[in-house]
Amino acid sequence: MKLEQITDNCGIVKISGNKDMEISSVCNDSRKAKDGALFIAVKGYAGNGHDYIASAIRSGASAIAYEDETATEKQLSEYRETGGGNTPVMIKVADSRHAEAIMAANFYDNPSRKLTLVGITGTNGKTTTVTLLYNMFMNLGYNCGLLSTIANYVGKQRIPTDNTTADPITINSLISRMAEEGCEYCFMEVSSIGMQQERVTGLKFKVGIFSNLTHDHLDYHKTFAEYLRCKKLFFDNLPEDAFAVTNKDDKNGMVMVQNTKAEIVTYSCKSIADHTCRIIEETFDGMELKIDGREAWTKLIGQHNAYNILAIYTTAVILGAQEEEALLAISRLDSATGRLENIRCPKDISVIIDYAHTPDAMENVLKTLRDIAPERKLICVFGCGGDRDKSKRPEMAAIAEKMSDMIIVTSDNSRTEKTEDIIEDIKKGFTPAGMAKSLFIADRKEAIRTALMTAPQSSTILLAGKGHETYQIMGTEKRHFDEREIIREILDKK
Repeated sequence: MKLEQITDNCGIVKISGNKDMEISSVCNDSRKAKDGALFIAVKGYAGNGHDYIASAIRSGASAIAYEDETATEKQLSEYRETGGGNTPVMIKVADSRHAEAIMAANFYDNPSRKLTLVGITGTNGKTTTVTLLYNMFMNLGYNCGLLSTIANYVGKQRIPTDNTTADPITINSLISRMAEEGCEYCFMEVSSIGMQQERVTGLKFKVGIFSNLTHDHLDYHKTFAEYLRCKKLFFDNLPEDAFAVTNKDDKNGMVMVQNTKAEIVTYSCKSIADHTCRIIEETFDGMELKIDGREAWTKLIGQHNAYNILAIYTTAVILGAQEEEALLAISRLDSATGRLENIRCPKDISVIIDYAHTPDAMENVLKTLRDIAPERKLICVFGCGGDRDKSKRPEMAAIAEKMSDMIIVTSDNSRTEKTEDIIEDIKKGFTPAGMAKSLFIADRKEAIRTALMTAPQSSTILLAGKGHETYQIMGTEKRHFDEREIIREILDKK
């Protein structure tokens, strides 16, 4: 594709070189630069792409897009001083993050316009909702794509993922593959960080869904107001022919859509809305729901999943599904991996694996387990991630104390923090009564073993925080850690 086509509408300040040259690829990683590549230097959260311009040129990049003039001149000088002779086309842009998103969309011929793109944002429920929508529409006979925290899918092909919202080049590349392989729909998680970093700029969404907004990512956004602003950007940017689906029961549900140009559709489990739902009956095996006056069964449990199911139903109806068809499809859906995943063990012990890693999510899960079986002993095993928002650590302790009979505080992904320091932060949220019913075991495997060995007959163990993850990050090392395997190993040895 011609460089001029790729850089159209990307905010060029100046350009030196041949705009008509052919570009074979776009990248933001100098290691992926090759002959004919356009390298986009982006200032990242932990690193700066401008520091790798010389490396990209040596690897064969034919064009460089940059924002920082000083850093770029320094890199060009270094390149020349080390014997470099070929100067690529240099494109200065006003904002390299914005330019990257537009260039990626242009290079892949705006693939989001070739299928129906559905995005969801919110603190909790994103993964469950997009995964179930993907499974639902695949079961209804449509070829679909999925971009989620757990995995990306192009049709039935699974592609590993690292971030809730990938970079714009990866996103457009995957959506392009989906369109080429005949996918009619793509269901996508949209994070606040992804919005702030313009990872979804240039994409055309047909439906945007808001789930809820609670305490999370304040290590990055610093304030709740900024966190809300970044979420709201998603709806502010929806086009007129799109739909903005919002949870009316969340106190920020209508705030999210107050400036949207899209058609607003509301859903609620507590008040009058375009689509409504209430729980009729609930067990560990599922829930009987009444959705828009019709009864429906789901294998999912918990009030928060009633909201997720209602969001799925609302979206399916918007996209043209018949009400009865949508309800029948919902009854056949299994939960997303690591979301209230029930592993039945001897002595009538249920181990629930859930990704809950925020105060609100943990409270929802513990309340669900308590409401379903109030007579059972409830043991909560949890930790908090390192190098992340520290303020939620004591909050999660307070919730665990209020809703659990026994607590085991352990590690999560400690990253570069000491697990012992994280545990000390968590302890600050306990009262003396909470401390009295808590154990502190830094080794998560040993914590799980202790929970299984000490759990009384007919009890429930919640393993919170890891969910779908099959690893632990300790220091900078990513170690294999699958809680399902660990449970089986412990029970086999027992």
